[in-house]
Amino acid sequence: MPFIETGIPDLLIYEPKVHGDSRGYFFESYNANTFREEGIDLVFVQDNQARSTYGVLRGLHFQQAPYAQTKLIRALEGSILDVVVDLRTGSPAYGKVYTIELSAANKRQLLVPQGFAHGYSVLSETAEVMYKCDNFYHKASEGGIIYNDPALQIDWGIPLADAIISEKDLQLPVLADCRHNFVYRQ
Repeated sequence: MPFIETGIPDLLIYEPKVHGDSRGYFFESYNANTFREEGIDLVFVQDNQARSTYGVLRGLHFQQAPYAQTKLIRALEGSILDVVVDLRTGSPAYGKVYTIELSAANKRQLLVPQGFAHGYSVLSETAEVMYKCDNFYHKASEGGIIYNDPALQIDWGIPLADAIISEKDLQLPVLADCRHNFVYRQ
């Protein structure tokens, strides 16, 4: 089975089967049938790609429902520490942080359902990140949580004194002051 449970409901690691030989390797980074066989029936409508240098910290971001996005995230080059926070009211993991290293080398991907805040820090000299979304970008629905919320105690894997953070991300609220409309559905 290519999916690994994380301990947080609906948050899954996707580990594709890699076929390697003397020529290199081949793998299916996404196959709708593979996901559907595991009960995951998504229609991805937008792919996003970002390139960043060591120390860049992006997030934590989300879009409010009905524009919320499920994301399938992977590193095409380099290595990132991917970070998510469960924001679904009523979830047994509400406010819980999950982190995972995604890299071009390990080829792991994180399937982040709607209702999570998402961000990442760049651990390698450079990183290229690609993620599929099941909903389109909608600026008016943007929201987020500040990266250094003391209640979350996130270890971003980089010295925060040297982190490169956008002015917009520096203005985000702490989780306790964050407005969102996500509800956990079993």
